[in-house]
Amino acid sequence: MTTLTGELLHPSITDPEMDSMRLLSETALRFPDALSFSSGAPYDGNHDLANLSYYTDRYIKHLRDKGVPEARISRLLFQYGPVNGLIQDDVALMLRQDEGIDVAPEAVMITHGFQEAALVALRGLFTSPRDVLLSVSPAYVGIRGAARMLDIPIRGVPEGPDGLDPDAVAAAARAVRAEGGRPTALYLVPDFNNPSGTVLPLDARRRLLEIAEEEDLFVLEDNPYGLFAREGETMPTLKSLDTRGRVLYLGSFAKSAFPGARLGYLVADQEVTDASGTVRTLAQTLSKAKAMYSVGSSTLSQAVIGGYLAEHRHDLRSATRELAAVYLERLDATLAALARHFPPGGDHGVSWNTPRGGFFLVLKVPFTADLAAMERSARDHGVSWAPMTMFHLDGGGRREIRLGFSNLAPEAIDEGIARLARFIADTPRETPRSAPRETTGDTV
Repeated sequence: MTTLTGELLHPSITDPEMDSMRLLSETALRFPDALSFSSGAPYDGNHDLANLSYYTDRYIKHLRDKGVPEARISRLLFQYGPVNGLIQDDVALMLRQDEGIDVAPEAVMITHGFQEAALVALRGLFTSPRDVLLSVSPAYVGIRGAARMLDIPIRGVPEGPDGLDPDAVAAAARAVRAEGGRPTALYLVPDFNNPSGTVLPLDARRRLLEIAEEEDLFVLEDNPYGLFAREGETMPTLKSLDTRGRVLYLGSFAKSAFPGARLGYLVADQEVTDASGTVRTLAQTLSKAKAMYSVGSSTLSQAVIGGYLAEHRHDLRSATRELAAVYLERLDATLAALARHFPPGGDHGVSWNTPRGGFFLVLKVPFTADLAAMERSARDHGVSWAPMTMFHLDGGGRREIRLGFSNLAPEAIDEGIARLARFIADTPRETPRSAPRETTGDTV
């Protein structure tokens, strides 16, 4: 039997930080009796097995209504499908209605969730070892992992209470150039960032697009949570505001429909001219990378999602209003439980931010919140969470934890925060006691 050493494998495979995704998803399996705030799993109380066949049939009807011949429908669902997807036109219609993003179906690529969309976009845009990815920090662990797999250097741009400061992005881009690198693209989640829950204000969005033009940056806009804002608080996407072709838009049906479909999409409407003079969208050009990563996305998954979109007249925002109410109820329950168990003026050394939506918030604690502490919390106190060090690109977050509340009922949230309070009380502090900051509007 051949024995391998780590030195023979790609550094991304042996890098301990690359375990973040697996650790977050498997924590609940390792500690089945613990209430889990460690992941951002969507609410699953609205799933019905009958819907799988219903929405598949609904998509088949949708194709028949469009005049697609029966033999072609059978081939589309049973054979390998087009590399860039079956439901490009459905997604384009949805984006036009929901987000004001007006692109042709040819500008849409259907992917295996956000992760493949990120890998395809990065592979296409980054052409030299000098190319550097700028990213909001803290950031979703998937973007760091995708960059690491492709040997793309990544530089964090720390966010504030209102997300990224566009001037900080400009400064980071100029610093990369001064060091001999080429800042190529910027990654961010403008709406309810994972893990911090921040929302980028409208003026900052417009200014960020100006900075992207001035600094010659592409913007990778990741928007898994934008549908779940409070009524009247929906923000326009960067893509809908973009008039210069700077934004590539990455979406997913994991949160709005169900994660088991493993479907997302990449919107890249920038024009690319090849050596023969043929002009195609960037999404069409990137199909070479998509073909080599996965050949194509599951046609059956696309049929289910296509049927879901057709059933709801391609108005995903309206279709997810009840789901949005569930997430907002859980956010409010988390904030209320924190206020009860860590009252203002108490000698607990705990503070938190107050997002207006999304799946997460961040708690500051008076001790090092690492994986060892999380395991003690799960094992001895029956509650798990995610260390914020997993999300920081600059070594920050040592005394912060992310709480994901999306898949816990309000009563479980209250019990989980009570358990967390007992764990925090039982954990020795590492600094002298001091009065906690005000929780309302607190930044982390």
